[in-house]
Amino acid sequence: MSKHRPNRLAETLKEEISQLIRVELKDPRIGFVTITNVDVAGDLAHAKVYVSVLGTDDEGKTSLEVLNGAAGFVRSEIAKRVRLRHVPAIVFVYDPSIEHGAHILKLLRDVGVSDDAGKDESHES
Repeated sequence: MSKHRPNRLAETLKEEISQLIRVELKDPRIGFVTITNVDVAGDLAHAKVYVSVLGTDDEGKTSLEVLNGAAGFVRSEIAKRVRLRHVPAIVFVYDPSIEHGAHILKLLRDVGVSDDAGKDESHES
């Protein structure tokens, strides 16, 4: 089996699941969800879908629970849309990388503000 096949399938799943979440899943408990990555096992039997959720921790947990509850529906819809012999089992996993990036950006901005303040003071002397 080609090493590139899991990567191609992951990219296809990412696109299809993103569209399903946007268009088909009408559950109001699902917040603003972004799919950050999809990892497909080498045997193509399992796929981990990493999602980031904008909102509070409780909203994120609720969105993740709803998505995992809808994993069977998502899998069946993918089976209808993508020609595969076997559709991988799908598990949604929380990905904190976007929040982590936002936190780092805030820290950098805070440091930048204090650096600018320090430069202004040094030029006045």
